[in-house]
Amino acid sequence: MKVLLDSNIIISAFATRGICCDIFEICLSEHQIILSEFMLKEIKRSLERKIKIPSKLSNEIVKFLSEEAKIVKPVKIQGKPCRDPDDIKILATAIAGEVDVIVTGDEDLLILKKFKKIPILSPKEFWKFLKKKKK
Repeated sequence: MKVLLDSNIIISAFATRGICCDIFEICLSEHQIILSEFMLKEIKRSLERKIKIPSKLSNEIVKFLSEEAKIVKPVKIQGKPCRDPDDIKILATAIAGEVDVIVTGDEDLLILKKFKKIPILSPKEFWKFLKKKKK
């Protein structure tokens, strides 16, 4: 399955132990993670500013993500499907990567529930979704 893990999920995965970390590990081993250069820059910036990770370590994390995820170029999206322009780039990345699901903690995206038939799930919803698929 192709999964777009929003930047906030990946940042949480590296910052703390918990559901985001577990989801990240499962997606690394069992699914294909889809990201874009825009997302990698956002992850690097947030790791350094919000989590206070040194630049050298954030560079290593971005390098790791670049090697383990499929990096796609976001498509152009007409109109304004959501309020935040940065979130439009997330949706554009999802379309370009032909993802099966978007996992995010961003309320501006979660409120959409779906974008062009792609479900948008919270970490908890995605966890339940994965559990159902294994049965």
